[in-house]
Amino acid sequence: MKFKSTLLIAALTVTTFAFTLGSAQAVTLRVANQGDAQSMDPHSLNESLQLSFTGNVYEPLVGRDKKLGLVPALATKWTQTSPTVWRFELRKGVNFHDGAPFAADDVVFSFKRSAGEGSDMKSYNSSIKEVRKVNDHVVDIETSAPFPILPDVISLVFMMNKAWCEANKATMPVDRRKGIENTASFKANGTGPFRLKERQPGTRTVLVRNPRYWTSVESNVDEVVFTPIGNSATRVAALLSGEVDVMEPVPLQDVERIKSNPNLSVVQGPELRTIFLGMDQKRDELLFSNVKGKNPFKDKRVRQAFYQAIDIETIKSRVMRNASTPAALMAGPGIKGFPVELNKRLPYDPEASKKLLAEAGYPNGFEVSMNCPNDRYVNDGDICQAVAANMARVGVKINLQTETKVTYFPKILSRNTSFYLLGWTAGTYDSHNILTSLMATPTEQGQGQFNLGAYSNPKIDELTLKVQSETDQVKRNAMIKEAFEIHAADIGHLPLHQQALAWAMKKNVQLTQLPDNAMPFKWVVVK
Repeated sequence: MKFKSTLLIAALTVTTFAFTLGSAQAVTLRVANQGDAQSMDPHSLNESLQLSFTGNVYEPLVGRDKKLGLVPALATKWTQTSPTVWRFELRKGVNFHDGAPFAADDVVFSFKRSAGEGSDMKSYNSSIKEVRKVNDHVVDIETSAPFPILPDVISLVFMMNKAWCEANKATMPVDRRKGIENTASFKANGTGPFRLKERQPGTRTVLVRNPRYWTSVESNVDEVVFTPIGNSATRVAALLSGEVDVMEPVPLQDVERIKSNPNLSVVQGPELRTIFLGMDQKRDELLFSNVKGKNPFKDKRVRQAFYQAIDIETIKSRVMRNASTPAALMAGPGIKGFPVELNKRLPYDPEASKKLLAEAGYPNGFEVSMNCPNDRYVNDGDICQAVAANMARVGVKINLQTETKVTYFPKILSRNTSFYLLGWTAGTYDSHNILTSLMATPTEQGQGQFNLGAYSNPKIDELTLKVQSETDQVKRNAMIKEAFEIHAADIGHLPLHQQALAWAMKKNVQLTQLPDNAMPFKWVVVK
């Protein structure tokens, strides 16, 4: 099932010409990012940078092309043999980086591992009932109900070598919430176009070309040196001085300065990610608030007061320098099923917020802690500071806690938070992913895995299951619209905006910028 969207079809390809390297010379690509991939384990963290990076080393059965359409990867063909069974024919002649052949046992193992204890990829497996080996190069995946978008859903479930994991005592993923690590945290054995050479967490990670890759690639890059540089000014300085070849994100205040440099280019485009705020709506008393004996966020009036206290247009103009699009829903343009007619925010109205808080029993406001990363999304720390200032105007004191994503994600993924900021790109580019991951009631099977505040509405749970199995697109879109409408009326979360992408590079670098912010090195060419 191919997703065709004007936004996705317009995936931006940038070609520049300058210096030509000798064909015999090894080509090194030096990439800087504001944060690091947290682990080399492809099942340990469902986060876009993590999956983008490990996706150069590991591969799924079904991949994506430059327009984000489905293409064969480790499976050459997939067909439905019954309404609930998909058959995948595996690619022959593929080897893991250690030389072991890729086969059906690895597929069965990888799906079990990604659905098991410690995995952050459970939500991609929540509809899968069983994965069965038919023979060494054929597997059947049975779903609990008809699931027409299964190939889309599993495009981020990467295959690992069963024997390697067993030998290295890495049969279960690392649990980032508990700080647990194993061999797969630092070493890797995939089938991808690049293999792991060196891993120094927080300092640098080095990939080198896989000489036995099963197909040819566009890239002429022999080595990738990935360096996390959290400080924006330092990251820009590294590009300007020639220490790195590519960096992202570009600080919004530096875009024009970099553009004016004759040796550099800036690539900008829309991103599918929605930035939003979540609230603990499950506990009877918030963990981090001066309100005792009850949870203010269980009251819709409080949630709406927070929503209408946020001056989203000022955040857009001053914090994001107009490189964002205010959002009213948990999905944005380019996501399949996106109901554009519902994308209308409630008005910014501090007086209405004060009135709602008074009606809910908080005429003088209250205190609550807010958790926020400062090195994951565009200007994330500044966004949270702006929100805190907005809340102060209506009497709510925000105790803001910003920190690096290395410590931030384990904290909020363990639901050790009362009020938090998160960004989400639907890995399937379909609204069902948002429904089942962010809006449905959390379950042990992976549903609602990133609904960290445990918002719950039985009708949305019912619609999520129906959307999952509906094949009639008109009916499906109507159900998606209904679910988003219910969630918006409940003020289940506080959507903020879709951020824009900004990458910078030397002019002798050719790459493809995708609206999901992935950077496959197999498509990078250094001239």
